[in-house]
Amino acid sequence: MLSQDFLELAAQVSNWGRWGDQDELGTLNLVDTDAVRRGAACIRTGKRFSLALPLDENGPQIGGVPGRVNATRTMTQINAEFTGTPDGFCTSDDVVTMGLQAATHWDALAHVSYSGQLYNGFAATEVSESGAARCGIANVDSLVTRGVLLDVARSRGVDRLDPGDGVTPDDLDAALQIDLAPGDVVLVRTGFVQLFKAGDRRGYSGGDQPGLTMATAKWFHDHDVAAVAIDTYTFEVWPCEDRKMLLPLHLLHLRDMGMTQGQNFDLEGLAADCASDGVYEFLLDASPLPFTGACGSPVNPVAVK
Repeated sequence: MLSQDFLELAAQVSNWGRWGDQDELGTLNLVDTDAVRRGAACIRTGKRFSLALPLDENGPQIGGVPGRVNATRTMTQINAEFTGTPDGFCTSDDVVTMGLQAATHWDALAHVSYSGQLYNGFAATEVSESGAARCGIANVDSLVTRGVLLDVARSRGVDRLDPGDGVTPDDLDAALQIDLAPGDVVLVRTGFVQLFKAGDRRGYSGGDQPGLTMATAKWFHDHDVAAVAIDTYTFEVWPCEDRKMLLPLHLLHLRDMGMTQGQNFDLEGLAADCASDGVYEFLLDASPLPFTGACGSPVNPVAVK
């Protein structure tokens, strides 16, 4: 059941109609040429940081979400020789089966709905066995802009946040090292991905989680953030603040604001470098794969400083 507090907040942050009644892109409309140039201007040293987790069978999925399976790669051809070639030309191919939201990924706006509606008032029935006819990830043909790291863990003076620890607007303000501009993508570090990197998959994915609180939705809305990603499995704090609701921040971001969410981003190397040189802005290329009709996509986000 949706609480009155939730409904009031949803009305405050709604972007329905802001970019027209047929818009399926949401806050990524804020990524204009100025935002891209601002990101490109951040490149000073040429240092590059991949923010993706490995794609293999030991990914974050431990069975909590039905059908969301880790990447399984199998060979379809191994040194298969093309007959009639003078030099014995051979080829090897492989195929992958995985949930599109299994590892480091973006959620499409079609990923969640409530009260029978997707973002911008489209009917939830636009998502069918054929996929998402509206608000699918393929609408995002590129996601390149300035990225800004908010290292909440370091700002609090801890290595990583505790399970169930909620990140508040005050935490975001305290971690913000530079002024945000419309079209920026914000990356929020809790340090929790350290558990996954240390091999504790169940500790990372299977229990309570630090994450963003509902109140941060207005903070992102007021700052005209284009998208936000985090280094946790659930994105928002778990258990949810209101135990009668399931993942309310997913609903606020994807359905009401039209703001794309990213999960399972590995921010450790980037955060260490930002702490070392004091520079928390960078060019971010985090373009999803253009799966037609998909409700999400794996991504290899790359931050360039």
